[in-house]
Amino acid sequence: MAAKFRPLIVGIGGTTRAGSSSEKALRCALAFAEAAGAETELFAGPHLNLPMYAPESVARTPEAERLIATLRRTHGVILCSPGYHGSISGMLKNALDYIEDMRDDPLPYLDGRAVGLIACANGWQATGSTLMALRSIVHALRGWPTPLGVAINSTGKVFDDSGAPAEKAIAQQLKILAEQVVDFARMRSLHDAAKKSGLRARSK
Repeated sequence: MAAKFRPLIVGIGGTTRAGSSSEKALRCALAFAEAAGAETELFAGPHLNLPMYAPESVARTPEAERLIATLRRTHGVILCSPGYHGSISGMLKNALDYIEDMRDDPLPYLDGRAVGLIACANGWQATGSTLMALRSIVHALRGWPTPLGVAINSTGKVFDDSGAPAEKAIAQQLKILAEQVVDFARMRSLHDAAKKSGLRARSK
């Protein structure tokens, strides 16, 4: 049953610049998730160019509505941010702020979802602090950060012209991260099914 279940994994990240290292890393991770049997959907670049989140307003653009509607269906998330001045990009943070619209959902925020974290930066110092910022945000959103977070130093050429990792170690880490998100989604599905079965049995 677990092997047949195809979880939906949503990737969010990248920059306004198409083909950035963070977007390539995110696409690569989603490809590994698909290879592990998941369905995927990507929100990067133009998809994240959203108005500043305003909690006092109920007006939402079609892009923001699509992002939240997809997150409500997702079983797992992969976030990838560039390291901007030691932390995540404002564009990604603003997109994540829209998750506040899910606060009253049956599964509020990112509750019950595994979240893989990737940071790309021009130097190791910013990758570490960016990963820490992502992890703190996911904790606040009640998500489950995967054990592995991937830090990519984009000083050199880390992706080839096709978008594939130029280093085997980076590919392996992205593969492990993606599989952890997919595996958690499957385990959560089995847990929920067993819980519902137990409730039905007790109600008879």
